[in-house]
Amino acid sequence: MKLRLTHSILLALIMVSAFSPADWKSEKRTGYIVRFTQQDEATRAEYVSLLDQGKKDVQTFFKKAYRTDFEVYIHPNRQSLDAQWQADWKMPDFKSECWMVASGVATKLDLLSPSRWKEDACEHSYEDKEKTQELITHEMVHVFHGQWNKSPDFSEVEQLDWWVEGLATYASGQCDRSRMEEVHKALVENKVPITLDKFWSGKNRYGQSGSVVMYIDQHYGREKIIELLPLSKKTELLDALKITEEQLLADWKKFVLSKRN
Repeated sequence: MKLRLTHSILLALIMVSAFSPADWKSEKRTGYIVRFTQQDEATRAEYVSLLDQGKKDVQTFFKKAYRTDFEVYIHPNRQSLDAQWQADWKMPDFKSECWMVASGVATKLDLLSPSRWKEDACEHSYEDKEKTQELITHEMVHVFHGQWNKSPDFSEVEQLDWWVEGLATYASGQCDRSRMEEVHKALVENKVPITLDKFWSGKNRYGQSGSVVMYIDQHYGREKIIELLPLSKKTELLDALKITEEQLLADWKKFVLSKRN
């Protein structure tokens, strides 16, 4: 009991430091609560619009509603975001890369305030509203997926990084023509991984992973995608598709090559 109490106290202190020094404000939306600081009071309506659209798009894609309400934290700076991730992931020394601006699990979405992307991030531009919408929708797919998965925070998912990230990439619209062309080029040049375990790696990780999910969706149908949501192991997913990894990759390659023009 003493050890558990000590751990709880420490975790609580970490959580307080994650939210310091700003005081959080909140707004109740349909299906979620958005929490923000004074810094984002003026842009809150813009962010809420993006969040509402993301939620709508996710539910349209899956033809299902979120199972439960969730929270959205709009962090005023990277220090706040890192402190939250350090607490959530139990990694007190974790420092995020500049391209990391958001994360989503079943209960919440953490987002670095887009107003800070110029100063605190790289590879993202809030001025590009289409890409910003896709990024937020991507994370809201993770929230939805987590609510239907055996592992709500994906911590117990085995050999399915390509599926978790690929699903969010595809369902959010990020698996666009440009990414498909990059994957096609890599495939022609024989520069794609030979196992699914490696698909979520390298500069083409979004396109590689997203295009596999695209293939599954277009070949097996949306109902199959929904059927796969609870699964947490690669072996389970392959069994559900009644296919070997080798055959899935072979079929995926033909699919990508056929999509050219």
